[in-house]
Amino acid sequence: MSADRQYHNIALVGFMGAGKSTVGHVLAEILGFELVDTDKVIESRAGKRIADIFAEEGEPAFRRRESDLARELESAQGKVISTGGGLVVNPENLASLRRHALIFCLWASPEVIFERVRHQSHRPLLQTPDPLGKIRELLATRAPFYKQADVLVGVDYRAPVETARFIAASYRRQRAGGVAPVAA
Repeated sequence: MSADRQYHNIALVGFMGAGKSTVGHVLAEILGFELVDTDKVIESRAGKRIADIFAEEGEPAFRRRESDLARELESAQGKVISTGGGLVVNPENLASLRRHALIFCLWASPEVIFERVRHQSHRPLLQTPDPLGKIRELLATRAPFYKQADVLVGVDYRAPVETARFIAASYRRQRAGGVAPVAA
C-alpha cells in the first residue's frame, strides 16, 4: 500500500463464493456506505443474468462491461464495491480500483468455495463435469491477481459479520492515518 493513496471506497475482490456480496451487505451497513455489487449492476443494465450474457454474447463481452463499470466507479465515494470474481484479472481494472478504494481480497480454499457454490446453477464458469477441479484451476490462475489486494482476509473459518467488522476496523484505521494489515 502506498501511503499517499486516497481511499474513499472499499473494494472486495476474490473468487466466486468467497462471500463478497454477503460481507459487502454487512460492511456497507456498518460504515453507512452504499453497496455496489458489480455483477448485479451489469445484470440490471443488460436486462439479463450473467449466465445469459456469457451464453449469448460471450465472456469477452461480459469482461468489457466489467471494465466499463470499474472505470465508472472511480468517481464514486462512500461505496462498498463487491466485484465479480474475475474483475481484477484485468490489470486495468485493478489499477482503476487502486485509484479510489482500499482493496480487500476475501480468500477461501477451493473446498470451501465448492461447498458454497455447488448447488448454484447461475455460475457459468462452473458448468463442467468437474466443478471442484475447475475451481482449483481458476483459483490458481487468479491467485496472483487476488494477492495484489491491499489486504488478504482468510474467510474459511470466519463468519461474514466477523469479516465485515475486521474490514471496517482496518478501513477506519487507515483513514485515521494508521496502517491496515496486509493479511488476516
